[in-house]
Amino acid sequence: MTTMRQRKWVARLGPNLVLVGAAIFFVAPIVSTARQALQKVPMPLLGWNTLLDKWSLGALARPFHENNFWPTLQVSLKLALATVIITLALLVPTALYVHLRLPRARALVEFLTVLPYVVPPVALAAGVAAFYRANARWFFTWTWALVPFYVVMALPFSYRAIDAGIKAIDVRTLVDASRSLGAGWPTTLRRALLPNLSTALISASFLTATVVLGEFTIAVTLAKNTFPTFSFEYFGRDPQGGVALALLTLMTTTFLLGVLTLLTRTKASRASGDVVVEDVLADASLTNRGRR
Repeated sequence: MTTMRQRKWVARLGPNLVLVGAAIFFVAPIVSTARQALQKVPMPLLGWNTLLDKWSLGALARPFHENNFWPTLQVSLKLALATVIITLALLVPTALYVHLRLPRARALVEFLTVLPYVVPPVALAAGVAAFYRANARWFFTWTWALVPFYVVMALPFSYRAIDAGIKAIDVRTLVDASRSLGAGWPTTLRRALLPNLSTALISASFLTATVVLGEFTIAVTLAKNTFPTFSFEYFGRDPQGGVALALLTLMTTTFLLGVLTLLTRTKASRASGDVVVEDVLADASLTNRGRR
């Protein structure tokens, strides 16, 4: 028994060390950022001997009193919402069509969605800017001009979230069952497929919004005043306030990620316990026939 326990302990040692290392890797920068943001101590003097000195929440409140804080945050939230809507409208039908009709093209589509990793944002923005400044200068005076760039930048994350959700369900069986019950394609998509893809859609939306709210290079290249550009400009005027704003943004993102995790788990448990696919398809069929 002792030997078995020792073997189990040794087998668990490696994964536990990985978890501890990952926790230190993520928590240590947050603690360091919190000290720089919340301690009224000069940065060169931060050390173990000043660990408990002059903690204050004043730096967290200063960004809210800046004139450009709320306008730029509002602009970034609008851009995030538009980007999420366009991204889902483009990728959900595309991913479903590839899985159902063109399975051999899946590798090509996955390769195309990885291209934003290869092309630097500066090169992308500079190339498109050179074209539109010569042919459609009005495009860059438009606030929504950033949305196409953000859609492209979010492709690697959003497509894989949707693709993973599609792979997790039997799409072909759902479609065949829905069509055999008399439901049309819009009803099949709305009542049979999208409810089963809700977790993937929420994940893709969150990842897309995160990309928009954190993207700086394209916005500054195209001279757009967004929340990331405001954060950079504010850090130059008030370094401690800028670090506090970064900490606040990080904690808000972490909180939203936790909410996303709980929400997806709740939806998954409901889908596995209470939702019956046949009932959804039958309801979709009756709805479609009633409309006819």
